[in-house]
Amino acid sequence: MSDFSDYSEEKIINVLLRGQSHTGAATVYAALFTAAPTDAGGGTECAYSGYARQAITFSAPSGGATANSGTVTFPAVAGSSQTVVAIAIFDASSGGNMLIWDTLSSSVTYNVSDIPIFAASGFTFTVA
Repeated sequence: MSDFSDYSEEKIINVLLRGQSHTGAATVYAALFTAAPTDAGGGTECAYSGYARQAITFSAPSGGATANSGTVTFPAVAGSSQTVVAIAIFDASSGGNMLIWDTLSSSVTYNVSDIPIFAASGFTFTVA
């Protein structure tokens, strides 16, 4: 099950229960983690040479779940291998606010020159 960040949880409460408005980010970005974050943030985002968060789009939610609607391709791994254990979605290409995160069903090790690619529906976020 995916976890909203503390930031997102506060936005949801403010919008749904307090009548405040909020405009979401026009573009959201996927980030890969070698140590999983928590709702408060943290974790260890990949930082290999050339790494960058990637813009990602999602299908309309159904039953409390959504998935990426297109392929997400990260830059080739450089420097040293990376074992990815989690993904998070941010509202900025760097810095910004973490919106939601989840651990992968199993970690994936990418060696130097490997290109992390995730097919459409490769990331499914479920809120329960």
